[in-house]
Amino acid sequence: MNQVKNRLQALGLVDRAFANTTDDELNAAIEALGDEHRSALDELAKGEADAASVREAVGHGRMDGTMESIALVVTDACLADCIEQLGEHADYPSSDQLREVLPGIVERHGIGISRLMLASTVAGEAPASSIIRDLLKHDDLVKLPPAEDKPISPMVRKPQVDDAEREAIKAKRKELKRQKQEEARTRREQSQRDRSR
Repeated sequence: MNQVKNRLQALGLVDRAFANTTDDELNAAIEALGDEHRSALDELAKGEADAASVREAVGHGRMDGTMESIALVVTDACLADCIEQLGEHADYPSSDQLREVLPGIVERHGIGISRLMLASTVAGEAPASSIIRDLLKHDDLVKLPPAEDKPISPMVRKPQVDDAEREAIKAKRKELKRQKQEEARTRREQSQRDRSR
């Protein structure tokens, strides 16, 4: 059960990282992709990829691997840069080593793509996942904003109606009810007359 919980938490980090990446950041990362990556992303987004189509694909692909695949493609250059900066520590970086290279990563790739890359490595179960998860939760530079509470069912908002309009609606309903009662009374009386003949 713990593995399932960890997996869901990791996917939650990727989802939050996407939500906190601006359209401009996403579009810039998409524009910078090479042909191979662009082709893969277009396939995942089911059409020409841009921020809107990527977000839609992420929304539909949270549990089937599409969200993770999109994150990997979009953040590949950022990940390669991070690996290069970490050098021989790339496989098992310490928290301090990551903190040392992250400012440059953020400067070159933007905060949104950097967070997305980090979240993606957690979901990919990188050896440093626990350190990276801690950075995404607590580091001043890359921490994700708290998750917004989302209702389980869609919220239906009642249209705002002023008092005068509300009273008019009530009066109309009352009149309709009175008319229906009058019609029902007339039908009953008619029915009784028909029976008495």
